[in-house]
Amino acid sequence: MGVLIAVEGLDGAGKRTLIDRVVANLRARGLRAETLAFPRYDRSVHADLAAEALRGAHGDLADSVHGMALMFALDRATARDDLSKLLADNDIVILDRYVASNAAYSAARLHQSADGEIVRWVGELEFGRFELPVPTLQLLLDVPTEVAAERARLRGELDDSRALDAYERDGGLQRRTGEVYRELAERDWYGPWSRYRSDDDPATLTIRLVEIVAG
Repeated sequence: MGVLIAVEGLDGAGKRTLIDRVVANLRARGLRAETLAFPRYDRSVHADLAAEALRGAHGDLADSVHGMALMFALDRATARDDLSKLLADNDIVILDRYVASNAAYSAARLHQSADGEIVRWVGELEFGRFELPVPTLQLLLDVPTEVAAERARLRGELDDSRALDAYERDGGLQRRTGEVYRELAERDWYGPWSRYRSDDDPATLTIRLVEIVAG
């Protein structure tokens, strides 16, 4: 059974770039490594409904914090078999967003901290009721909110399919989400966390992940 690593952070934090570099390094070392990104847009009806809601569709769905959190949770729940197969076939599986993203964004929308009701509800729903696997390590890609926002804006200008949604356009929400993420990391919410910054060396992270797999 492979090791499960979740990479978390704001929109535009650079998660995909970091994951691609680390996976390439892991494969170069002879490890079987795969990735999976959440939400699974264009593959999951729940993810697509959530994305459409964030762009004004489906009435007042986007106004419901619990409703949107449930859509994202159902996306992961329906991917459980695929995730289990990836873990069975590989030494390490690295996720681009996972359950903590649901907890962080939901808490930020409600102006709650990591100790709030919605964070507890998300954890109990996804890890408890939906029985999703708990990561061996959760990695917070911690970059300044302004840097992440500018990257997300430029990405949207270059690719119409990645135009900013309601969450990404809300600078206050992004700032609060970053704060909740840091609180989750400090509390080691559902297992150990590590914080990674833009100027950290991906090779160092690769070595740590290799040690985790070997252990």
